[in-house]
Amino acid sequence: MNIADKHHQNNHQERFYCPQGNEVDVFLHASKNQLPVMIKGPTGCGKTRFVEHMASRLNRPLYTVACHDDLTAADLIGRFLIGKDGTFWQDGPLTRAVREGAICYLDEVIEARKDTTVVIHPLTDDRRILPLDGTGERLQAAPGFMLVMSYNPGYRNLMKGLKPSTRQRFVSLSFDYPDTAQEVRIVCHETGISQEIAHGLVMAAQALRSLRDSDLEEAPSTRLLILCAQLINSGLSHASACRAALTETLSDDPSTQEAIEDVIRAHFPMPAEHRV
Repeated sequence: MNIADKHHQNNHQERFYCPQGNEVDVFLHASKNQLPVMIKGPTGCGKTRFVEHMASRLNRPLYTVACHDDLTAADLIGRFLIGKDGTFWQDGPLTRAVREGAICYLDEVIEARKDTTVVIHPLTDDRRILPLDGTGERLQAAPGFMLVMSYNPGYRNLMKGLKPSTRQRFVSLSFDYPDTAQEVRIVCHETGISQEIAHGLVMAAQALRSLRDSDLEEAPSTRLLILCAQLINSGLSHASACRAALTETLSDDPSTQEAIEDVIRAHFPMPAEHRV
C-alpha cells in the first residue's frame, strides 16, 4: 500500500504561497546546509502548502506522508512483499527519498508511533545514513535529500510529543494563521471570490479564533475559509456555506454552534436573500 503522495515539481509549477516572515530564507539555508526542518503550527495554517512551495522552488521531488497512530517504521523504510516470483523488497517513501535526493515530508509527525521517529535519527546528523536491516544496506542520503516534519503544538500532551533528543536535531519554524491582508489575499487567490467576501470571512474567523482556548476545541483554519469561499463562489448562499464549512465543522454541540453563528453574523454581514 502506498502511504505517500509523490509530487514532481519544477520551477514552472511553483505552488502559490504567501510568506509570513523569513521562513522561505530559513528553509533555503537549511537546504543548502543539508539540515532537517521542523515546522510547528495549527491545523490548516499553510504548513503543507509551504513545503510544496519550497519543493517546487528547489525543483525536487516531494514525498508526503500523512502520519497516524498505526504508522510503523516499516511503512516509512520498506518491507518484503510476496509476489508471483517470490518475495521482494519494496522501498518505503523515506527510503525512496533518500535514494533519489528528494524531500520527505512527515505531516503531523506526533500522530505516528514514538518508535517510528527513532529511525530518522541517523538521517538528521552529519552521517545522513539510513540503515536497512531487511536488505543489509546502509544508505547514504543522495545530494538534495531533505527531511521535513510538521506538527500542531496544540495537540501535545503527556502521551504525545517529540522527545528532546529528536527535537534538537532540527531547525524549527513556527507558523500561525496569516495576518488579515495576507489571509484575504490567499482566500481570493485560491477561490476567485471577491475581496469584500474574503475580508468578511477572515474577520469572522479571527473573532472565532479568540474563542479557541475556551469554547472551541479547534480554531477555524485558512483551509476552512477557502472551502467556505468555494461554496459561496459556486452559488451556495452565504449562510448555508458558513453553516456547512464553519459551524458544523467546528462543533457538534448545539449551543456552541449557535454561538459560532452569532459571531459569524456579527462579523460577516450577509445579503438579506442569503439569510436562513
